[in-house]
Amino acid sequence: MLDRSLNRRRFLQNAALFSTGLVTSLAYQKKAVAIDPSAPVEYIVVGSGAGGGPLAVNLAKAGHKVVLIEAGSDGEGDDLIQVPLFSPLVGEDPRVRWDYFVRQYADESRQKRNSKYVADRGGVLYPRAGTLGGCTVHNLMITIYPNNSDWDAIAELTGDPSWKAENMRKYFERLEQNRYVERSVGTDNPTRHGFDGWLTTEITDPALFAQDSNMKRILLSAEREAGAKNLLDKFFRQELDPNSWEVTLKDAEGLYNIPQATRNGRRRGPRDLIRETAAALPNNLIVKTNTLVTRVIFRGKDAVGVEYLEGAHLYRADPQAPLDGAEPGSRKVMYAARETILAAGAFNSPQILKLSGIGPADELRQHGIEQIVNLPGVGENLQDRYEVGVITQMNSDFNLTQNCTPGKPSDPCMAQFEQGKGIYTNNATFAGHIRKSDPARPVPDLFIFGLPVPYQGYYPGWSKPLSKVENQFSWTVLKAHTRNRAGTVKLRSSDPRDTPEINFHYFTEGSDIEGEDLASVVNGVEFVRRMNAHIADISKEVIPGSTVRSREEIGKFAEAEAWGHHASCTNKIGPKSDPMAVVDSEFRVHGVRNLRVVDASVFPRVPGYFIVTPIYMISEKASDVILASAKSQRILPVYEKRRKT
Repeated sequence: MLDRSLNRRRFLQNAALFSTGLVTSLAYQKKAVAIDPSAPVEYIVVGSGAGGGPLAVNLAKAGHKVVLIEAGSDGEGDDLIQVPLFSPLVGEDPRVRWDYFVRQYADESRQKRNSKYVADRGGVLYPRAGTLGGCTVHNLMITIYPNNSDWDAIAELTGDPSWKAENMRKYFERLEQNRYVERSVGTDNPTRHGFDGWLTTEITDPALFAQDSNMKRILLSAEREAGAKNLLDKFFRQELDPNSWEVTLKDAEGLYNIPQATRNGRRRGPRDLIRETAAALPNNLIVKTNTLVTRVIFRGKDAVGVEYLEGAHLYRADPQAPLDGAEPGSRKVMYAARETILAAGAFNSPQILKLSGIGPADELRQHGIEQIVNLPGVGENLQDRYEVGVITQMNSDFNLTQNCTPGKPSDPCMAQFEQGKGIYTNNATFAGHIRKSDPARPVPDLFIFGLPVPYQGYYPGWSKPLSKVENQFSWTVLKAHTRNRAGTVKLRSSDPRDTPEINFHYFTEGSDIEGEDLASVVNGVEFVRRMNAHIADISKEVIPGSTVRSREEIGKFAEAEAWGHHASCTNKIGPKSDPMAVVDSEFRVHGVRNLRVVDASVFPRVPGYFIVTPIYMISEKASDVILASAKSQRILPVYEKRRKT
């Protein structure tokens, strides 16, 4: 009788999954079963962002019991989060934001040259998000495929051929649901796009930009400097696709449309996927928000679960968190019968590892933390892109948002948005140049994208200038494939509520002592100025400004004002023979068992141009690896005993 009842529940859960379109990947369709609610937790996933969210969903759909832990809340901020154009407002929304203040230089004199430096916080604002979905709720949703060389380098480093670019592309195909490329008939798929995945990708209707005379002039200048004719015809037909397999194979430079992660003009990300799956399989995927993991628990070298605190606004990156005082309530423990998986990001995953006794021995000893494994690479190798903005002022205002009245009930732009149309469906970017900063470079290393707002990085109040489209325009120069790998994430204290001390050691203070990164940024600024020289309607350059002309002056400007928001590489993948490697090619932490890391921190070098797409891909790869391991892995028989200790 019990078996029939359980089978019926499984049938109903499967029916619910398929009726809502949740099970889109063939890898998991046959395995999506609901499990007994009294079964032990098999997997604990810490962090619900681009790495942890999809991974937890995949494990749950495959019939495992998963607890997904998020330090932030759920259900707050949706009014802004769903609207792509409101991304900057989400970035400063106190309901969801976490504020880190990071150093770009240890040298105080160099750090103080940054106009965004907040002296009383000792650093520059680095926005993160503490909420269900992590930073995917406030990013610009730019979905750009990385370079094949990024994957091939990991395959060579680890000796694991499954990381080769040809194989890794299948994960992009599996997760994407493309809506701007026509699906091929039959089995042939030359673009190697995906059409049945959970992540919907769209391109904003370029006709929105054609209606603005300023925007048309800017696009014409971009076409001219790209060095190809009739590009705008293809641009307006949405045919300049940076993610096609042909472009990826050739590492082709050029002007491109910018795909974004939206569905019918609304933000689409792990937040939606998690909610849908938890509703359909409530016994498989259990989501615990307002839960701060304080450390991983070990029995010997076996990771057996996590210790945590419950409550809102516990972590001190949260602007609503108390800066002192005793911990609210007692620490609790949750056990995992199979594995614990950290996906808390480039700042917090190394912090949790160190608090758990995994990290550099001297640092652990300094904070009185009992050592489990001496892994000196934890928190090292911190990397990011460099970005600088070239901001110009037009003689007249853009008319893209002239009819919008945000926040008012009668906002006509919101009415359009509800129909999946209009400027609110756009993420404020409209076109991007992919190019080499120097012809000798093996792959393009610059992504230069345009926004009709003055974008110059992050500082308290940074969203205000970006919330209204007037007469200023930015070309943002993003320098990818940076050489600098000298950044660090170190414990501030042994208190898990404290943020770590973060220092990127920019440019020549870091490992790029030859200055190649800085030279590339300067080349990018000069390219933008050549584009702008074609536009007679520019009244002035606001930033860097007319006083910054020579390459040396541009370099000093970039050294002072550059920023980034793709922190990564602090728990890098590498063979056990590499003393600075933290995880192996299957995301397992060296020196312990049943513990993995799946997030931006595992990359040896920061891949591609925008970090979120590679993270989504490794989340899919990790799902395969973990599910394959589960077939031969025993559930720990001491679960009940551990639970009572």
